Amino acid sequence: MSDRTVAVLSGGLSHERDVSLRSGRRLSAALRAVGLTVDEWDTDGSLLMKLSTQKPDAVVIALHGGEGENGSIQTVLEMLGLPFVGTDSHACRRAWDKPTAKADLVRSGLLTPDWVVLPHSTFRELGAQAVLDAMVERLGLPLMLKPDQGGSALGAQVVWDATELPAAMVNCLAYGETVLAEQFISGTEVAVTVVDSDEGPVALPAVEITPESGVYDYTSRYTAGLTNFHTPARLSAKAASEVADLAVAAHRLLGLRDVSRTDAVVAEDGSIYFLEVNVSPGLTETSLLPMATEAAGRSLGQIYADLVDRAIARG
Repeated sequence: MSDRTVAVLSGGLSHERDVSLRSGRRLSAALRAVGLTVDEWDTDGSLLMKLSTQKPDAVVIALHGGEGENGSIQTVLEMLGLPFVGTDSHACRRAWDKPTAKADLVRSGLLTPDWVVLPHSTFRELGAQAVLDAMVERLGLPLMLKPDQGGSALGAQVVWDATELPAAMVNCLAYGETVLAEQFISGTEVAVTVVDSDEGPVALPAVEITPESGVYDYTSRYTAGLTNFHTPARLSAKAASEVADLAVAAHRLLGLRDVSRTDAVVAEDGSIYFLEVNVSPGLTETSLLPMATEAAGRSLGQIYADLVDRAIARG
């Protein structure tokens, strides 16, 4: 391992910059601990020059949101011919757009909460209240509102009463031009990390998420003590197997590579609903992938070092 030089990309200019920097620092330390030489690079105007002149053996993307997940930085790395850990640019674009990912999985027979997608212009041109009334009539209450693209639950909010909708919509549109509104499914929320291996994609133990506020929003995700986690999740053997199968199916069906994290909910009737997938899971001290790694008896550094070797072999 010691002869590998890896560039960890973090930071960027998305709303999730601070989280990305924290992920990058933790991942870099984990890779150094298993013997790799690591350079930590921000995605700024000097990045292309560094990539072209210093040519690391592989790149690991610890960017969240924006160019880190929508296929942009992946396209640049592909153009430069640099091996990188993670999903290729085309599949990133499919997964980044939440309605597209949901539609692909529904066509394959998987469950996801019913939803509608509406751009800001529709509310402006047709009258916000009329559109909101039609939304409630179609989906009922409560509703989950979120931007159709993005991560870290920025702009996401559960609406329990129709009178809360206008303010929630304004908050959601602050993070994107299009709103994804879906039925809120009550149950046990879980996150399942999938890691590629020589035998195919493998699901790590599910992490159960129980935020004190009842909603796993940005504050609950990144403020220590505001959410309780249980790893493995407190599920029946049947439900645990089914959420693992769902995560692996999403990873395969969306064409993801190396590592992904699927968020799902086990409804009160036992049904398993896909919520969304993340191609660049968080690696901070409150993130879910490191919890799953520990529960599986594996180290974060070793998992990513193995993925580095897979990326180099592909290259």
